[in-house]
Amino acid sequence: MSVELLRVEHVTKSFGHIEALSDVSLSIKEGEIVGLVGSNGAGKTTLLRLLAGVYTPTEGKVVLSDGSKVEDARHRLGVVPESTGLYSRLTAWENIRYHSRLYGTSDEESWNRTLFFADRLDMKESLGRHTKGFSRGMRQKTALLRALAHAPDVLLLDEPTAGLDVTSARTVRSLVQQLGETGGTVVYSTHQLAEAEAVCNRIIIIHNGEVRADGTPAGLLEQTSTANLEEAYVSLTTDKARTRVVTDKPLSKIARWWQKLSTPKTPGGDESE
Repeated sequence: MSVELLRVEHVTKSFGHIEALSDVSLSIKEGEIVGLVGSNGAGKTTLLRLLAGVYTPTEGKVVLSDGSKVEDARHRLGVVPESTGLYSRLTAWENIRYHSRLYGTSDEESWNRTLFFADRLDMKESLGRHTKGFSRGMRQKTALLRALAHAPDVLLLDEPTAGLDVTSARTVRSLVQQLGETGGTVVYSTHQLAEAEAVCNRIIIIHNGEVRADGTPAGLLEQTSTANLEEAYVSLTTDKARTRVVTDKPLSKIARWWQKLSTPKTPGGDESE
């Protein structure tokens, strides 16, 4: 039986009069590659921020396997926001080492894990380079290494292949699949149905702040009597999708940090935290 790592219990998240998530309950088990699928504004990123402890629920709770709140045990999570937020003046390894030290991980352990995953991402030769001149794909790979270096229990990915070229996207998907095959646990947010079907062994469909379905790709097809995941998604989300949720409540310092990481950089500008 799979071990439960993370649990969401009847969580509602509101921003003023806007309810971004409504009575969401689910659990994440060891070895699962869970795809969070939904349109823009569905609530995927809000749920990821709750799982990461960046947001606290308006109602309900998000806890780890030992009952501790996620905001009190962030060292057990690895997070890759949609925008990488690297320090451009530091090398790839210096970015990784800095974050690992924040989690209390020794340089030796962090370096060994970084080398292990860098080999799979074809990044070993670039670890000593400053990230200022990195391509989008190399920044994303560095962010993945940064999130994995402290050996998290759960890896949270927000649109990890958005904006990547075909080769880089395939490399990222391959690493996620390898993590699943070796018992790793990943929550993978995407609006690409084909990508979710190819990478994930479990899919959660979120629409207008609600969980509309939760199961294996094959199970969702059987549940909806459809031939493919796109048809299954459409059948479960017949009501009109809302526009992107805009918060009208002041953000906490950590939430502002996430927002900064998740905001696309201005063309031609340097990306830094």
